[in-house]
Amino acid sequence: MTAPLVSISGLTKTFVTLRGDVHALDDVSFDIPRGAVVGLVGESGSGKTTLGRCLLRLIEPTSGSVRFDGTEITKLDTRAMQAMRKRMQIIFQDPFSSLNPRMRVRDIIGEALVAHRIGRSGRERRDMIAALLDEVGLKADQMGRFPHEFSGGQRQRIGIARALAVEPEFIVADESVSALDVSVQAQILNLMQDLRDRRGLTILFIAHDLSVVEYLCDEVVVLYLGRVAERGDGRSIYAAPAHPYTRALLSAAPVPNPDAQRQREILRGDIPSPLHPPSGCVFRTRCRYAIEKCAGTIPPAVDLGPRHDAACLRIGEFA
Repeated sequence: MTAPLVSISGLTKTFVTLRGDVHALDDVSFDIPRGAVVGLVGESGSGKTTLGRCLLRLIEPTSGSVRFDGTEITKLDTRAMQAMRKRMQIIFQDPFSSLNPRMRVRDIIGEALVAHRIGRSGRERRDMIAALLDEVGLKADQMGRFPHEFSGGQRQRIGIARALAVEPEFIVADESVSALDVSVQAQILNLMQDLRDRRGLTILFIAHDLSVVEYLCDEVVVLYLGRVAERGDGRSIYAAPAHPYTRALLSAAPVPNPDAQRQREILRGDIPSPLHPPSGCVFRTRCRYAIEKCAGTIPPAVDLGPRHDAACLRIGEFA
């Protein structure tokens, strides 16, 4: 098995607010293998974006471990972390707000080159920017334009080019296609697939669209209210989802044939507030299979086979 590039262990993030402590992540642990695309899925409010930003230390974790290529990054000082950032980058969700509207494309991409001292001259950096634009499907003569002169898909390509400028090994793609039209989504997904194969990138792909995750990702991690509900090989998750939350997410996804016979798992209510998460299993308040024991016990991960486990006290009883 490929050695992990990123190892997450016991990662916890609590935001202190005037209304109380917001429990965004609670004891999250999983590995991201080198060269793999790992999908992180869950409803809004599950903690997906918080997790992605904690991995890059854009948000400081409250506790836990994040090891990048064997190095514990949560303990690095500012200078060491700045050097590490060259190896890890992020593609933000909204291409309309993640680009500075007052900067031209060459400056948006070139800013990373200057910050990390890449390129010996302005001419060399300009050539590098032209090559990056070409790689993501844009033209070099567009580098003098401002973001508002591009479509949504083109802006996301600029965001991808900016992330690639420092030649990272690891990229967090935070809902990077959710704001785009379906046809444009397909183009961006194909681009990311090509970049992964060509550059050997490792990607954490955050999404709520399960069809997109199934197309792109090798492994899937299902997050619910800051805890991992299920994780495993993509084929195993989609063929035999074990956790009732995963089953509900998959049954809610649209299928091409509306008359297809399939078992539906309907979730009741809304996701609870992370200010006051339920005791025991955080999913129990919406789970049709919950029993009294679920309220007092945090379910451990149950091994379901190679690279597949789920955190539920009743695994196998509701197949």
